[in-house]
Amino acid sequence: MVRVRTLHTSRCSLNSSKMQLHTKFTLRRKSAQKEEVSTDSKTPARTRFAPSPTGFLHLGSLRTALYNYLLARATGGQFLLRLEDTDQKRLVTGAEENIYDTLNWLGIKIDEGPTVGGAYGPYRQSDRSEIYTRYINELLDKGLAYRCFCSKSRLDGLRDSAKLLKPPTTVSYDRHCLKVYTKEESAAKAAQGEEFTVRFLSPDKYQEFNDLLHGNVNWQPQVNPFDKRFEDPVLLKSDGLPTYHFANVVDDHLMKITHVIRGEEWLASTPKHIALYEAFEWRKPKFVHIPLLTTVDNKKLSKRTGDIDIMSLKRQGYLPEALINFAVLFGWAPKRAQGEKSNEIYSMDFLEKHFNLDGLTVGNAKVDFQKLNYFNKHYLQQKLQDPEFLDRASADIYAKLNQDRGITQEYVKKVLVKTGSSLTTLDSVFDESFKFYFERPTYTRKGLENVLKPGEYGVVKLLAEQTDFTDLKALIPRIMAVYPDITKKNIYQTIRYAISAGQPGTKLPDMIELLGNEEVIARLNSLKEIL
Repeated sequence: MVRVRTLHTSRCSLNSSKMQLHTKFTLRRKSAQKEEVSTDSKTPARTRFAPSPTGFLHLGSLRTALYNYLLARATGGQFLLRLEDTDQKRLVTGAEENIYDTLNWLGIKIDEGPTVGGAYGPYRQSDRSEIYTRYINELLDKGLAYRCFCSKSRLDGLRDSAKLLKPPTTVSYDRHCLKVYTKEESAAKAAQGEEFTVRFLSPDKYQEFNDLLHGNVNWQPQVNPFDKRFEDPVLLKSDGLPTYHFANVVDDHLMKITHVIRGEEWLASTPKHIALYEAFEWRKPKFVHIPLLTTVDNKKLSKRTGDIDIMSLKRQGYLPEALINFAVLFGWAPKRAQGEKSNEIYSMDFLEKHFNLDGLTVGNAKVDFQKLNYFNKHYLQQKLQDPEFLDRASADIYAKLNQDRGITQEYVKKVLVKTGSSLTTLDSVFDESFKFYFERPTYTRKGLENVLKPGEYGVVKLLAEQTDFTDLKALIPRIMAVYPDITKKNIYQTIRYAISAGQPGTKLPDMIELLGNEEVIARLNSLKEIL
C-alpha cells in the first residue's frame, strides 16, 4: 500500500459544506515508483549550481552545489555554474567573486561557467536577455502568455482581497489584462512605451510529477470557487529581466541539464516550471528536492543560528575536507552492505566515485556543529603529517603571534606537531588550553591550592632549584626525599601548574620538551613569587 502525505498550503475553517478547499499537495513516497529513483551510473548527468550573487555562499548552498557536483562526477557527466543575477537590486558587492573563491577552495571543479566558458553560454543570466526575449515572444505568439499593464496598487488590492475570501486563496490575479486587451491592443500599448510585465497563462490543473526523492507530487493552488483567481506567474518583469521561474526553465533546457537538485523550498514551484516545459514542448529534467537544514533542536537554520558563509568558516580554521564531509551528510549516506561497520569519514575522492541519489533521505537534516569539529580534528591530524601543510600552517600561526617574545616559526611547528591530536582547528593554539606555549600563564594562590596544601609550598621552591626536568623519573625521588609525605601525582601537578596554570591535554614530558629546561625553571620561579 502506498503511503500518502497530504499538506495544505494554508489553514482555514470551512463555513459551508458547499465550499471546497482546492489546494492539494500530495507526496507519495519513492517506493511508489522505485524504478525511477535509482540513477543509472552509466548515463552521464549534466547538473548545475545556480546561485544568486545576493549573498555569500553558506552551508545550504554548499550542500546543493556538492550534490550536483558529485552526481555529475559519479556518472561521468558535467557540472555547470550559472549565475542567476537578474534581481539587480539585491546584488551584493563581492558576492560573485565569493562564489568562485569558495568553490575553488573546496575543490569543487566547474566544467562550464562564467570563468571557464563552455558551449552553452553565456552563463550569467544578465547576459542572456536576448535569449529570454526570443522565448517570451514565442509564448506570446502562441497565446500561452500575455502582457499585464496593471498598476502596483491594483495588484496589491487584488492580493489583499484574496486573503479576505472565505476560504482565502493563495493566488490573486483576475486576468484583467487578458480579458480586456486583444493581442493587437496589447502589442500596441507596449509599442507606445507603457510599462508591463509578461504573465504565463497557467493551466487549469497542474500535472502530477515525479520527484526522485519524494516520489509522485500533486500540487494545485488553493482557489475560492465563488471568486476564482489565477496563479499566472510573472515571467518577465517590468525592467525587461526574467523571473527565476522563467529563466531557470529556459536555461536548463538550452544547457541540456538532465537533473535539477535543489532545496525542498522549491518543490511547490516545480509544477509551474513543468507547465512551462509543456508549453514549449520541451523534455523536462529529473527533479530532486533535498530536505531543509535545521538546528539540532529542529529550528530552521539561519544566519543567526549558524548558517554562516563558508569563507567565514575558513577564517575560523576549518578545512575544506571537513566542510565537504560535514555537508554531504546533510541528508545523504552511502548504502552499507550487511554487517559492514558504520563510517562517517568520506573523502572527496570516495564521494566522486560512490555518490548516488539512492542514499538521500527525506526528513529534515540536522546541522550539529560539534560534528564539524569532529571532522576538522580528524582531517587536521592527517594534514599535519604533510611537511608542506605543516610549513604553511606554522607560517600562518607565526605571523599572528607577538614575535617580540623570541618565538620562532620552527618552534611553532614543533608545537603543532606535539599538540596536533588535541587541536580542533589551527587557531585552537590561541585558546586558553594551548596559549601557554607562547606566553607565561598567570598564577593564583587559589589555583596552587588545588595542587598543594599550604604546608607543602616548599616543593615549589625546591623544584625551582632543579636544573634538569627532562628526566622526571630521576627528579621525583629527589623531591620525595625532602618531602616524604607528598605524592608523585602532587609533584607532577605542581610542575604542570607552573608550566600551564594547570591546563590539561598535552602530556607533561611533551610540554617540557617543547619549552625547554630554562623556560620551565623560569616559570617555577615566577610561581614561587606568589608564595
